[in-house]
Amino acid sequence: MQIVRDTSACPELGQGAAVTIGAYDGLHLGHRAVIAEVRREAESRGLASAVVTFDRHPAAIVRPESAPKLLCDLDQKLELLEATGVDLVVVIRFDEERADETAEEFVQAVLVDCLRARTVIVGADFHFGKGRGGNVALLNQLGAELGFDVHGMALVGADGNPTADDQRVSSTAIRRALVAGEVEVAAGMLGRPHEVRGLVHQGDQRGRELGFPTANVAVPGSILLPADGIYAGWFVRADGEVLPTAISLGRRPTFYETADASLLEAHVLDFSGDLYDERVAVRFVTRLRGEERFDTVEALIEQMQRDCEQARRILAGT
Repeated sequence: MQIVRDTSACPELGQGAAVTIGAYDGLHLGHRAVIAEVRREAESRGLASAVVTFDRHPAAIVRPESAPKLLCDLDQKLELLEATGVDLVVVIRFDEERADETAEEFVQAVLVDCLRARTVIVGADFHFGKGRGGNVALLNQLGAELGFDVHGMALVGADGNPTADDQRVSSTAIRRALVAGEVEVAAGMLGRPHEVRGLVHQGDQRGRELGFPTANVAVPGSILLPADGIYAGWFVRADGEVLPTAISLGRRPTFYETADASLLEAHVLDFSGDLYDERVAVRFVTRLRGEERFDTVEALIEQMQRDCEQARRILAGT
């Protein structure tokens, strides 16, 4: 997969490209349905398959006060896009200047001048350009003038088939599920467990003192974490090794009256070794319970033992 970060240096694409455009946050099943159609169209017409996406969510610039937390960072998004088999990804730097660009200007600069688009495939509810002034109808109008056709795809459910709005797969619906701690619902829409990434740093050694050493994972504040609670999941080391883990996400009310933010701690099951300063990923499979305050440390340890055994059983069956 070729990655283009400067639209003034676009590659020669021969007959042109089949293109889709979007933030593609999380690259969920709905996104992948659109990209699969792009690839089919490209193959049938001898075109390159291309995705146009952004280096940050446009809302982070346009309405930062209400911008959503992200389901993945740019590196992970590019990895997920590569797995779809698409030929080319154009990463647009989204800043104030880009936010002020009209839909017509975007089409000319990116779709026509850079990609020589011959067909554009987007979701039926797609909007773009300054003030979200561009939509499928405008794309159709511009395409008739500039030499590309447009297909607005129906929204799909988790089964990949068209569905009603309240059942459709969307980044918003996935965020809603994660905020509720419904990581299995989110995974059904993502097509995989929700994954967060960060650097392992040294904490206060509380878990080690209790007999359950944990890797404290510093996840960027821009990334969405699920609801506080205890989870079964997978811990992915920098070398790709995947290990079963019991995950604690929360503010540790047994020890602290208040905390500024939730802490992500992964107790890697049946593991001993040094993980400090390693860049890792944590995948959430199942929520075991909510976060609780225990009256005694002994009661907490007993519950942690039960949590680890439950996580081990669940993960052994996945």
